[in-house]
Parts: sequence; C-alpha cells; structure tokens
Amino acid sequence: MPLLEVTTAQHVRQFLDLPSRLYQDQPNWIAPLDHEIEAVFDPKRNHNFAHGEAIRWVLTDAAGVVIGRVAAFINHETPQTDPTLPVGGMGFFECINDQNAANTLFEACRSWLAQRGLAAMDGPINFGERDRYWGLLTVGFTEPNYGMFYHLPYYQQLFENYGFQTYFKQYTCYREVAVPLHESFSKAATKYAQQYPEFRFEHASKRDAEKLARDFHHVYNLAWANHSGVNPMPLEKARDLVREMKPVVDERLLWFAYHNDEPIAFFVSLPELNQIFKHVGRNFNLWGKLRFLWEKRKYDRRSDKKMFGVIFGVVPEWQGKGIESALMVHARAQFMRAGYTDIEMNWIGDFNPRMLAVTRSIGARILKTHVTYRYLFDRTRPFERSPIIR
Repeated sequence: MPLLEVTTAQHVRQFLDLPSRLYQDQPNWIAPLDHEIEAVFDPKRNHNFAHGEAIRWVLTDAAGVVIGRVAAFINHETPQTDPTLPVGGMGFFECINDQNAANTLFEACRSWLAQRGLAAMDGPINFGERDRYWGLLTVGFTEPNYGMFYHLPYYQQLFENYGFQTYFKQYTCYREVAVPLHESFSKAATKYAQQYPEFRFEHASKRDAEKLARDFHHVYNLAWANHSGVNPMPLEKARDLVREMKPVVDERLLWFAYHNDEPIAFFVSLPELNQIFKHVGRNFNLWGKLRFLWEKRKYDRRSDKKMFGVIFGVVPEWQGKGIESALMVHARAQFMRAGYTDIEMNWIGDFNPRMLAVTRSIGARILKTHVTYRYLFDRTRPFERSPIIR
C-alpha cells in the first residue's frame, strides 16, 4: 500500500476527491468546500504556518486507487499543559474499512511527529482553530453543521484499535427555539431591565464591523483564552473573522451584553450554512457562487430556518450573576422574529461542566458527540484525560 506525500496537483485532487467516493451512499453527508480544505494547507492563507508546519499523505492500493488520506501538523504556539508531554496533531483522516490501511496512516503521523520531538498526538483535529474540522463523529449521524466533518461509523474502531484513547468529548446540543425558557431566565431579564440601567443587551450591527470585531475580541480573550489549548486572539484575527462572516452573517444572531459600554458576554450564532451548501456542492467557482446566492436568497425567506451557535461566553467577573440568562431571553425573542425554529450549538466540551449546565438549563439536549482522541507515543505512560474547567 504505497503512501504518497501530497506534493502535486494530482495528489491534491486525490486528497479532495476521496470523501465523495467513501460517502456516496451516506444521505446525510454534506461535502465541505474544496477551497476551504485547501486553505488549511496553504501557507499564504493559514497563519499557523508562521509558527508551525504540516504534511499530508494519500494512501493507495496496489492498483493505484486511493484508499485513505491523513495530515499531521505542529503548532509551536499551542500552549502545552504538560512540558513533559509535547503534543502534535493529526486530522483530515478518511479511510476504507481496513485496519491495516488506517494503521499505515496513523503510523505516518506518529513517526513524523516523533521525529520533531513530540510525545503524543491528538486527533482528528485541525491545523487551526477548534471551531471547525475538530473531533471524530461517534454519535448522532445527522446532517453535519458547517465546518464540522461527518464520519463513517467504523472510523471509531479504526482509531481505538490503533490505540487512541478519548482525551475529551465535544457535544453538539439541539433545541427548538420556540420552546419557552425556564421562568428564572425571564426573572433575570426583568431584574436587569428594571434595576440595573447600566446593563444592556443587543445584537451587533454589520455596518460597524470594527466595533463587532473589538467587542468579540474583548469577550473572547477574557472568557476563553485562559482555557487549555486556547490561544489569546489578536485583534487582527477578530477583524479577519468578521470580514469572513460578513457575506453570510445575520446580525440578529450576534448578541452581546454590555456593562457601561464594556462588552461582558456574547452569544454568537450563524445561519446553518450547510443547509445552503448542500445544494451548491464542493466547488465554489463562479457557478457555485451564483448558486449559493440563489439558494441563500431562498433560505433567508423561509420561516423554518436552522441556526447554529458558534460560541458563548461570559467574562469571569460576571459569571454566575444572571447575565447569560438575560442575554438568552433577549436573543431568543429576536431569533423567533427572524424565523429561526431550530438551533444546534457546536463544541461544548465534556471538560466544561458549567457550559453543559447552561445548555441543560435552556432545555437543550445532546444531539451529536465528537471525540478528540490522544495517542501517547510512550505506551507505558499513564493516560490522563483533559482537565476539567473549574
């Protein structure tokens, strides 16, 4: 089974085409966009190459037919929680149901990372932020949300038979928007409205992109950047995110809480773009862009739209004081007016019991489970799961 490093245009095409063949009988699979996958491996478009490196391979059978693919990467700026256990990453794994083929791909990643001084690998993860292409789908094989991979059920055994162990799970939770919130949420909203005029809750404006970027940057770095494996976000990165989102964003889904004009919490959501892209296909060429605009126009006019929660956070000073409850009340009312009936909230780690409690409190249930695995190169070393956020 020849293993080929992806170095030519033909290899790139083979890398991108394999999932379409593997998932052709999976009705819920929605193909990611080719150019977005390629952006991960382009030093001109992925800033992580400034302080990291990546490699990818395709695996073929004796006849030259591609039967697997994988990538490995190192980000030297990723915080290492244990200096005695430097961790690299592997991802973009796709493979036929063959343990020997999977092991060949996993071994390529392990060897490449070990040669660079790493002691473990996490996967399947992304050479980038955690908001996309992260984790192996093991429960809930429904249509994937934008930026999340759908996987074949047998992948779990391929990973675990090789020796990967669960480092953490991340859940996607589902809620019908129209289901009433618990009365305690309304009480919190009323309290802040009547007793604390210095607080306000409002959605962002697309017309003021700089304010949106600065407000997001402020809350993100206070609420999230102290978590394990999460780097502080430069302001320019926040500006880039706002620019990227602008063509598809619905400003009514971008909610912030303020205290004396300081942003202290956010609940950022987007229209669930895969509900549009599933009608467009993998290629975002001129025809694909025109088709996207047409499908988006139709989708925007629907009264049964699906949204997905990208990120939620409250700065530490205001956690546990009802801010999140009041924010949810204001946001939910606007969601319903805008015609959103369903919400899926991505990326809620099992290491974050507070966030899981928040999702339960709003009546959401776990719909999907993705697993981030870890493989220790020293097989005698005791395995430890991701630490719990207290």
